[in-house]
Amino acid sequence: MKLSPKAEEVATFFAKMLDHEYTTKDIFRKNFYKDWKKEMTSDERNIITNLNKCDFNEMSQYFKAQSEARKQMTKEEKLKIKEENERLVQEYGFCIMDNHKERIANFRIEPPGLFRGRGNHPKMGKLKKRIMPEDIIINCSKDSKIPTAPPGHKWKEVRHDNKVTWLVSWTENIQGSIKYIMLNSSSRIKGEKDWQKYETARRLKKCVEKIRNTYREDWKSKEMKARQRSVALYFIDKLALRAGNEKEEGETADTVGCCSLRVEHIKLYPEKDGQEYVVEFDFLGKDSIRYYNTVPVEKRVFKNLQLFMENKQPEDDLFDRLNTSILNKHLQDLMEGLTAKVFRTYNASITLQQQLKELTNPDDNIAAKILSYNRANRAVAILCNHQRAPPKTFEKSMMNLQAKIDAKKDQLADARRELKSAKADAKVKRDERTKKLVESKKKAVERIEEQLMKLEVQATDREENKQIALGTSKLNYLDPRISVAWCKKFGIPIEKIYNKTQREKFAWAIDMAEDDYEF
Repeated sequence: MKLSPKAEEVATFFAKMLDHEYTTKDIFRKNFYKDWKKEMTSDERNIITNLNKCDFNEMSQYFKAQSEARKQMTKEEKLKIKEENERLVQEYGFCIMDNHKERIANFRIEPPGLFRGRGNHPKMGKLKKRIMPEDIIINCSKDSKIPTAPPGHKWKEVRHDNKVTWLVSWTENIQGSIKYIMLNSSSRIKGEKDWQKYETARRLKKCVEKIRNTYREDWKSKEMKARQRSVALYFIDKLALRAGNEKEEGETADTVGCCSLRVEHIKLYPEKDGQEYVVEFDFLGKDSIRYYNTVPVEKRVFKNLQLFMENKQPEDDLFDRLNTSILNKHLQDLMEGLTAKVFRTYNASITLQQQLKELTNPDDNIAAKILSYNRANRAVAILCNHQRAPPKTFEKSMMNLQAKIDAKKDQLADARRELKSAKADAKVKRDERTKKLVESKKKAVERIEEQLMKLEVQATDREENKQIALGTSKLNYLDPRISVAWCKKFGIPIEKIYNKTQREKFAWAIDMAEDDYEF
């Protein structure tokens, strides 16, 4: 059946996702079918009445063939595309801000497609509509050359608001949330914001003990509200939980943070595995990532939790007298600029600094020091619960690495044998030539030993990293000056820790931090 252009386009979105498990989920299929029908002609609606009878395979094959063809492109064809992309960046990818040419981050508008969402999002499968010029608000200075809308169209609005950092905004049709085009992370305005974020966390370091004493006192408060607030704050501080805003039911996936925890999300054990006063957390956090943790807490916290859970149903709020605005207002009173997120940043950065001090051995070679760095970074990622699914190619790449290690071991055994026979030779002959041979064989053994060690370190690192995402904390929670100082102190090239984009983002820290920087 030949579809009308609109209906065909939406059908291709589904066909492209055929191999994805999303298209097997009932809610995805239901939402897709409902939105697809809206794009059909009345004739098409009369014929297509059941999604299960639609066969998208032919379409799917077409797109697979296209993607294969792209992979088979010659160097010249690839270069042509690269040059065209470069041209677009030069034309659309920059703006002038305070007399400086700055790079724009995402100057391309998101294309239409099917909404995916994280976890079991109730709106998955709905149609993300094409953004038209009529949806777009442009924000630029009065005297600038205002971008012209495509022929036959006009912008929704052009405004000149210098109190905000966005250049373009529009409202997307799925959640009704506002999307923005902003400056690149290497721009001055983003760098300054980043720097301020870590300076706020450093201010917290100065008064964190006082704040901890305050919330400990509040565990005994006569006011239920103060008790709940202080226990929640203890969790945010000790476990780096997110604050947890209230959400509209049915609009988003059911995820919670500290303030929105329900009774069903925790279990209390007066004694478990030889530890006293144990709390077991099990809930879905941001992006539907499961948080599962068993932690011993202080006796007062435990008793308070028992009190908060009294006479409540599993679906009732654990902290029924608390929400994020109450909590953040209280934090603001304790220290200007303090929010729950600042605790996460503070605890992440301080953990990295302590772990680096503990784990780095000055006598190690570079590969071993980088393993120590990654282990320190992993401790932070675990604290912040940054997980990932093991990469699809994980098993294969581990096998390849293991094969390399085995080959290296064979090479080492050969080199050692050669060294042994050279030594035996030298004992007999005792001339310069055999002496030199022993030296060169010795060096060969040492070189191969170091190569083997590098490969083994790499394997350890990969294995430990299988289900942990290091990038999130590295980019958002860790003061880059800690890493820069560590590199300078131990003579590690900065590019071993930060890639090119990250070095651009953290240029301010690379310039600023000396080897004695303390968070």
